[in-house]
Amino acid sequence: MKKIVLLLLLFIATISSKAQNDLDALLAAGVDDAQRFANDYLAPGTNGLMYSMNSNWFNSADAKPLGGFEISIIANAASVKNEHKSFLMNTDLYNNVQFVQGPNSQTVSTLLGENNPDIDVLISYDDPIFGQQTEQITLPSGIGSENINLIPTAFIQGALGLSKGIELKARFVPKIKTDDVSLSMYGAGLQFEVTKWLPADKILPVAISGLVAYTHLDGSYNLDESSGVDGENQRLETDTNTWLFQMIASTKLPVINFYGGVGFIKGKSESDLLGTYRVSNGIVTSEDIVDPFSVSSEVSGVRGTLGTKLKLGFFRLNAEYHIAEFNAFSVGVNFGFR
Repeated sequence: MKKIVLLLLLFIATISSKAQNDLDALLAAGVDDAQRFANDYLAPGTNGLMYSMNSNWFNSADAKPLGGFEISIIANAASVKNEHKSFLMNTDLYNNVQFVQGPNSQTVSTLLGENNPDIDVLISYDDPIFGQQTEQITLPSGIGSENINLIPTAFIQGALGLSKGIELKARFVPKIKTDDVSLSMYGAGLQFEVTKWLPADKILPVAISGLVAYTHLDGSYNLDESSGVDGENQRLETDTNTWLFQMIASTKLPVINFYGGVGFIKGKSESDLLGTYRVSNGIVTSEDIVDPFSVSSEVSGVRGTLGTKLKLGFFRLNAEYHIAEFNAFSVGVNFGFR
């Protein structure tokens, strides 16, 4: 669960044991430089999260009849491709950062990758007493350094059949709250079965539906204990919103069925580094930085879905695979009544 929270709250890796003591120097180099690096570093992680949290919205195109319901426990995981593990960092675009060795443009780790070997940069800043100063720091690696190549999500989901081929869906994660972490996730969707509106619905071997679904994630992480920077009320808050538009087709057999479709995902994730950060510039002077910056990422892409569902009375089991910018797989344990 700790690894999932690190991913969902996005910025935690930058203040992990490998980067915790470097945040001070990075902010000393300037908020613009810190924000530019954080945006490139975090974006693949937020994008993969948005694909992962949109898996398993459906397991059939056959909408439930009036009063039919299903309760599901769902686990998803988006896979990390090599292209998501690094980005090209060009220090010509930074004000006060340069690589210790090598050219000005180098491939460095994202939140999903690993720097092996370590990559060091020089941070420069102006001290009013001692003049221009430099400090060497090591750029943070991501979850790849711990051999993690998946972005997981999980939900409890419910579906209820309404009249005329309309099915209402809702999913949520019960609120997680500890001394440091607060996390909640919820979503809602409507599925419309087109074949229910046709006279030959009862004899057709397949069903065809459309789906529209919305998912929202809120997260907050208290940084006061883990940050290497003096200050007050330090925290990261993240807000993620996605929309899914999907066409679905499935067989209508008694026990084993197959389903698939083509969909479009659109979403945006915003993360705000908030609070007061007291950055030291030398021995004597310091500067308070309040609510340093916000970073965001967006996704907009097509995905294809293939899945299968086993139905044994009120018990159902389904598995599916999504082909997209971030491929994803999902399994669901379902209990229902038609």
